[in-house]
Amino acid sequence: MKKTTFIATCALAFTTLLSVNVTAQDFPELDKSPMDVAAFPTSYKDANKLVKITYSRPQLKDREVSKLAPMDKVWRVGANEAAEISFYKEIKLGKTTIKPGTYTFYLIPGEKEWTAIINADVNVWGSYFYNEANDVARLTVPVKKGDAVVEAFSIVFDENKENVNMHIGWGNTRLVVPFTK
Repeated sequence: MKKTTFIATCALAFTTLLSVNVTAQDFPELDKSPMDVAAFPTSYKDANKLVKITYSRPQLKDREVSKLAPMDKVWRVGANEAAEISFYKEIKLGKTTIKPGTYTFYLIPGEKEWTAIINADVNVWGSYFYNEANDVARLTVPVKKGDAVVEAFSIVFDENKENVNMHIGWGNTRLVVPFTK
């Protein structure tokens, strides 16, 4: 009887201690611009990735893309931290070969074309500390208008022949950044 009481008392003490530790942690609310990842190949079943980008997904909420990503200014691509892009094999942006590694991805919005930038800096907040001297590659791509409105900033990849295309959409703005394998 004493052994059973002792075991029950220990179990109750352990359970109480465990529940105190678990409930003592404060968790923040969901971020207004949650982070997301887009990768190629797109299937989660394929672990042999070529490229992966981590970015935050701000929402328009009745605002205009041009106010959140101003024309002719370096934009962090999303919200919060600057987007980071990782390449797992050599790839080209335009005529520039990019070695495997992690980089920051920026855009400069324009009226008819946007400039895609791969920069050697990482772990950067916004575009406040952007340093053009650390650019690895740049490519100007045409911007188009889509029919449907994309409320939350979005990036997806697809493939055509020798290219892996990064599609970027927000509001009615659409652009494609082609990477050559």
